[in-house]
Amino acid sequence: MSLFHDEEDGPAEPVKGMPEALPDGEDILWQGQPSAVAMAFGAFRLRWVLAYFFVMTVYRLANLSTNGGDTSQLNGVLLSSLLFCAAGLALIFGLSFVISRAAVFTITNHRVVLRHGAAIRKYVNVPFSKMSGAQLKRRGARVGDISLQLDSHKKPPYLHLWPFARPFKYSNPQPTMRGVKDAESVAQILARAVFDHAPDKVRLELGPPESPRPTKVPSKTSIPAT
Repeated sequence: MSLFHDEEDGPAEPVKGMPEALPDGEDILWQGQPSAVAMAFGAFRLRWVLAYFFVMTVYRLANLSTNGGDTSQLNGVLLSSLLFCAAGLALIFGLSFVISRAAVFTITNHRVVLRHGAAIRKYVNVPFSKMSGAQLKRRGARVGDISLQLDSHKKPPYLHLWPFARPFKYSNPQPTMRGVKDAESVAQILARAVFDHAPDKVRLELGPPESPRPTKVPSKTSIPAT
């Protein structure tokens, strides 16, 4: 399987989240989907959208009040702002739900595969032998993003990965499992799988799974919690 693969009208997946059957000796260790709420806040910057509507509403109300607007006009501005904000939120949550339901993240004992795309299925195949690092970033109490750094020269374009790309890494795109639930446990699974499969390429120092402290991996491939 190539690093990046598109499938527009192909047959049904032989294995959920995979464009082809698993070869002999490869097993799925974990599989999951992103949180729609985490996608709304992470990929679509919901906090920025809310801040924009708040600032614009305050500005319009202050401007109207300064110019002698009456109560009915102020109420009209407030109502229109609330309606536009509600429409924007509905659009963002709708897109987040569709995108999250179409995405599947898979960790096997040899690689990580990201499937995404509501209209055209896209697959990002990242063998452990092509990884140079990984990073866990918390997005909430139990939700986080796991970004994969690639050491290959051929990397998928940023826009081809979005929204499952690490933000602002345009020149060096990093496939990212975004909005992963129970992210620290998933990072542990990934770290142990990499260690078991490619001990000569990377060195991982892992704490016990039940340890409350973040996993510390000071080697080339690291999955620290930030």
